[in-house]
Amino acid sequence: MISVSKWIAGAVVAMVAVTAFAQSEDIGAETRREDDAFLLMRDAVRKDETSKVDFYAARLANYSIPSYVDYYRLKARLRDASQAEIRGFMQRYQGQAIVDRLRNDWLLELGRTRDWTTFDEQLPLFVLNDDTQLKCYALQSRAIKGQNVASEARALLISPNGYGEPCAGLIGTLYQARQFDADDLYTQLRLSGEFNSTGQARRIVALLGGPDKKVVQAIDLPAVAVAKGPGNGRTEHEIFIVAVGRLAKTSIKLATLALNKAASRLTAQEQRAAWAAIALQSSYSLSDDTTGYWKRADGAPLSIDQAQWSTRIALRNGDWRQVHKNIDAMPAILREDPTWIYWKGRALMADGSDTSPPSGEALRLFNSIADQPNFYGQLAREETGRLVSIPPPGAPITAAEIAPIAANPNFQRALKFFSMRLRFEGTREWNWGLRGLSEREHLAAAEYARQNHILDRMVNTSDRTRVLVDYTQRFPSPHDDIMHPATKTLGLDKAWVYGLIRQESRFIMDAQSHAGASGLMQVMPSTGRWVAKKLGLTDFAQDMLSDVKTNIMLGTNYLNMVLGNMDGSQVLATAAYNAGPGRSRTWRASLDKPMESAVFIESIPFFETRTYVKNVMSNANYYAALFEGRPQSLKARIGVVTPKGYTLQEEQETTFAR
Repeated sequence: MISVSKWIAGAVVAMVAVTAFAQSEDIGAETRREDDAFLLMRDAVRKDETSKVDFYAARLANYSIPSYVDYYRLKARLRDASQAEIRGFMQRYQGQAIVDRLRNDWLLELGRTRDWTTFDEQLPLFVLNDDTQLKCYALQSRAIKGQNVASEARALLISPNGYGEPCAGLIGTLYQARQFDADDLYTQLRLSGEFNSTGQARRIVALLGGPDKKVVQAIDLPAVAVAKGPGNGRTEHEIFIVAVGRLAKTSIKLATLALNKAASRLTAQEQRAAWAAIALQSSYSLSDDTTGYWKRADGAPLSIDQAQWSTRIALRNGDWRQVHKNIDAMPAILREDPTWIYWKGRALMADGSDTSPPSGEALRLFNSIADQPNFYGQLAREETGRLVSIPPPGAPITAAEIAPIAANPNFQRALKFFSMRLRFEGTREWNWGLRGLSEREHLAAAEYARQNHILDRMVNTSDRTRVLVDYTQRFPSPHDDIMHPATKTLGLDKAWVYGLIRQESRFIMDAQSHAGASGLMQVMPSTGRWVAKKLGLTDFAQDMLSDVKTNIMLGTNYLNMVLGNMDGSQVLATAAYNAGPGRSRTWRASLDKPMESAVFIESIPFFETRTYVKNVMSNANYYAALFEGRPQSLKARIGVVTPKGYTLQEEQETTFAR
């Protein structure tokens, strides 16, 4: 028999355990209630529902992240808050990321109210300095004091959709101070048309004293504006050029007819600017007529997009002298980009200005980017005779090295936000915690992210090191127990699939795009349903896409179908996975002979897809080096893109004809 004393002791233990469990459940429920209140408060601030903010904040008196509660309460009434309140918050939470966030908000408010004294005091304390509108206020403050900031402003003001009142005010200030002239305003007017920014165009025309109604019509109803002709004077001519460019987005033919009809009333330079507007739109369609339009635009001042697209079309034509000329004419911000550093090196070799293998200037250009792990860094490395390889790993990160990372309040707040699916706030806190860390500490932070299953932060954190490099952190391969059999059965290149996932979701398990794509492989619900039907899965439901095994199964099968449709070209299939098979087929249909894949990729008309394909193929090359344990050639991986149905015999005939 069990003694009474033992029975009582056992009962006490059981009661303690039950009590502890109940308390844990109570604590968990209370935490969830507080988290819900925090999310509602955050949304109330975003929706400008000020009356609700204090209501939710009252439930958060003991919240685990008080600085964010106080931040949202203050942000909700920032325009009416006293400087003492704002400075008090900054002093109370000094050193935290949220203070820099509030300083950003406050600086924008100080710029709006033209309190330049306080603005100039606070600006040097703003750490991230990643706000374009704030940069416009900063330049405006300096211009008001008589400093010449025109060159800096021209380099900054290249995307009107992000201007807002601060950048519009900067343009007005510089024009009134005669740091900007009429040519600067006309440049901004043409950019406004390029970016479909009606409001900004109206502001520019107001400064020029031009017709408001005509510029609105030029952007919103270009066919009507073009039919009325160029009007009188330069401002109306520039508005007409905007209208021609806008019309070319829907009909190149009508735009060219209108320009030819109006040519006698435009100056030679105005005609060139109009042809550049048409050429840009024609470039996006990869039309055979595009080269002719760029020739007619020769000598026109070009926007950032125009300068790049005129060069991409020259690349597609194999006109290396024109490529060289165009790159030399680009603004510094483009000439210093790895893209154009690489292509200038290639142009020097191809047009006879350098040797093959490269020496002199071409070799210097390639070497300047060869250590960068990106697409063009890898290609440049190959030009110097080296392939991508994986260096031996350093000493493993120890628990002692991870301990201070785990104790860091920034990383603790980040983990809290990630658990609430607040990735913006979590990422900000995580990155703030990385400031000042050594490379070894970065690797420790990356390992801490791995331990907490936040692989996107592991990748991003490890990517920042330059000397101490851990490629297993940069290129993880989770769920290989699912991925390996899935790719092996389909005959898919596992390195390519992981390269795609790294770009698609950064291994965020619950990743959800604005378009509705879900999971590791970012499968659209309609795509998942279609593939499931093809595979005979009759019980498919959308929420199954969040299951890792189902997501990988559907994603790899879809990718395999796309690859087959693209005749085995990973480049075309990657583009199709991002932009849709129809678009990829259209871009391929623009070819009449094989094209070097690097040129094809660089001339993909969609910025997102162009960047996506570069990153996926670059990732895949590193994964292959990891999986196979030997150096890899990116050039060999991407190869050439051929027209549909192009045969070896046609290739031989083309070579013989040359």
